[in-house]
Amino acid sequence: MASTGILLASLLLLSCLAETSHGVLFSSLKQTLIVTASHKEGQVYKTGIDKLTVSWGLNQSFPAGSDSTYKTIKVKFCYAPVSQVDRGWRKTVDSLSKDKTCQFKVVARPYSSSNQSFEWTIERDVPSATYFLRAYAYDAADVEVAYGQTTDAQKATNLFVVQGISGRHASLDIASICFSAFSVLSLAGFFIAEKRKAKSSHEK
Repeated sequence: MASTGILLASLLLLSCLAETSHGVLFSSLKQTLIVTASHKEGQVYKTGIDKLTVSWGLNQSFPAGSDSTYKTIKVKFCYAPVSQVDRGWRKTVDSLSKDKTCQFKVVARPYSSSNQSFEWTIERDVPSATYFLRAYAYDAADVEVAYGQTTDAQKATNLFVVQGISGRHASLDIASICFSAFSVLSLAGFFIAEKRKAKSSHEK
């Protein structure tokens, strides 16, 4: 009997550890937040130039106190399914510790029961793809407890098409040209100086 009890306790412990290692499941979160963003249909957003204004707040249809554990809001820029096809590094996984959907941080703010907003310039390191915005609510232990997003459950509406930086940036080309010109002039100056030095030594 004792050995059976020990075995059951061990199995229970392993089960708890396995659950902990997988982290929070997205499917377990309630969509209590309403998230909206400025958006022009058909617009292609350019990184480093265009801006998005994102707003978030508690869905008032939920009962009072639903947000009692919310301490922080983190808004992220997330890949839409159309930009995840055949790209395992962007794969959606139910376990948030393994999920690769939302890789770009937009803003983190202390939670407030009143609506908040933030203007974000799409960063230069964001690659060309189709995105949506998602906000997570975190508790005091920095664990996800709720969310909201600008798109529907299928992540097919209100999407943002982003055009990333392609090729070399103009400032890099200018810097490269200046450096090359400086190198050529320095080399020419070195040869002229050496030539004069050799001539002076020969005359002596």
